[in-house]
Parts: sequence; structure tokens; C-alpha cells
Amino acid sequence: MHTAYLFPGQGSQTPGMARDLYDAFAEARARLDDANAILGFDLTGAMFGDDAEALRATDITQPALYAHSLAAMAVLEARRDFPHAVAGHSLGEYSALAAAGALSFEDGLRLVRLRGQLMAEAGTERPGTMAALLGADDAKAEALCAAVSTADAVVVPANYNSPGQIVVSGDVAAVEAAAARAAEFGAKKAVLLTVSGAFHSPLMQPAADRLGAALAKAEIRTPRCPVYLNVTAAPTTDPDEIRTRLLEQLTSPVRWAQTLTAMHGSGIGRFVEVGTGNVLSGLVKRTLGRDVETVQRGTVADFG
Repeated sequence: MHTAYLFPGQGSQTPGMARDLYDAFAEARARLDDANAILGFDLTGAMFGDDAEALRATDITQPALYAHSLAAMAVLEARRDFPHAVAGHSLGEYSALAAAGALSFEDGLRLVRLRGQLMAEAGTERPGTMAALLGADDAKAEALCAAVSTADAVVVPANYNSPGQIVVSGDVAAVEAAAARAAEFGAKKAVLLTVSGAFHSPLMQPAADRLGAALAKAEIRTPRCPVYLNVTAAPTTDPDEIRTRLLEQLTSPVRWAQTLTAMHGSGIGRFVEVGTGNVLSGLVKRTLGRDVETVQRGTVADFG
């Protein structure tokens, strides 16, 4: 049975994340110490503490999630445990690329730190928000967004997380209008999310414009295994495509359900969530069925 490693994105962070890995495994400790040195501030202090609000800041959340996933990956690598393919949800795509050797740990960390800063700035420059539509299918969610968007206030699908769970993103007025009319388009419920910006929407274009220069300079190597990309839901090992899609990802939807379906169709039957939490494991079950094997590798207990 082939195995895929999955890497979580924003929303999976928790106070105390990776502290037990740091204490138990030399490989994880070295990687997390490196993260502090590379960034020039105490990232692990934010990760290990109990201040959930501080950890929720986008420019801290993103490097924290990346560092946790790569610390867990260091333990897996020490055990010679490698995947047949990888994918990451939004920010997690950078973790997946580093895990597959396409990005160095340092370059990936610097990129996600910058990405978080730029996304936070974009959210300040043009405030936006997001909402989860529960029970709506893809076509109806897309039709809803088209129906309520105007020239001055847009909303678009941002995350196709699983069948019946689609997140939309955009200007506050447009997202609120979409939530108010969601039932007309087949959604059972609409939930406004607490976020600092309209991620994966046109409102992130200023962040994409600034991130492009950093991505152009970053060394992207051929990964050791196929990486399934958020923008296309398809595998690649082409560094040029990876660079292009990473930039597009900021303003494009995360096609996660489509990614999982494509992975399963290629013969992958086991999914390992590398990092904090089990959000992605839940999405695997909802997308592919309860019988598909999922495991977590983010805490000492997970490693047995």
C-alpha cells in the first residue's frame, strides 16, 4: 500500500505544539533550535507557551506550523520512513515541499515567515474574512459567490476541503452576503470564521506581488517524490511548475478534496498527517470514506 504524507495549514496550531517532540527527540530539537536561529527570534517560545491568541497571528502561525511539521519529519527521516507522495493544505504546501527535498528547511522557513507577514499586511490594507459553507456542493457554492459579488465587494471559493465543506473568502460585505443567502444555494449552514484576512482570494494579490520576488530567488529542487499541488490537485516534480503554483496559490482556491481523490486514485491508501492536530485526517475520512487508513505523526505518543 502506498503512503502519502499530509501537512496541515492554519487552524491546526495549538499552544504547547511540538514541546514534547523537542524534549524527546534530538532530531526534532535540532530542527526547532535551527528555526529560532534562522528567524532571529524565539519561535519555540510562542509555540511552547499557552498564549493561543499570540499563536494565532498569521506571521507567527505559519512558521510555527512549518517548524512543527518539519521537526516531526526529522524524526521520520531518522527512522528511514519516507512517503510515496506529499501534499500540504495552504501553508502546509511549503512543509510538504521541504519534506520532499524541493525546498531547504531554511529557505522554506524564511518563505513562510515572509508569506505570513505579507498576508497579514494585505489583510490590514483591505480587510476581508472567510466563511465555511456546510452542505453545499461545489457548483452551488460557486454560483452563490457569483450571485453576491459586486465590482466593489467580491467573494470566491477558497478551500474545497471535503464534499459538503467549502470555505469562501473575500470582502467582508460579500462574505456576509454569501452567508446570509447560503441556504438558497443548498447549504445547510454558513459559519463566519475568525481570520485576519481573505486568504486564497483576489484580496491577497498585494501579498502575491511581493512574495513573487522572494520565490524567484529561492532554490527549488526536484522533489524526491511527487508533490500534489493546491492549485491543480495534480502531482508534479517540476521545480518551475512548483514555483509558479506557489505564487498562484495565494489568490487561488485550495483544491484539497480534489487532491485527496487524485491521490487515492493513483493507488495511495494510507495517509499520514505530519505535524500538529488531526484536521486533515478528518478531511480524508469525509472525502474518501471511513475505511481509508489515517495516522498522525505530530506528538511523542504518535511515534510509539
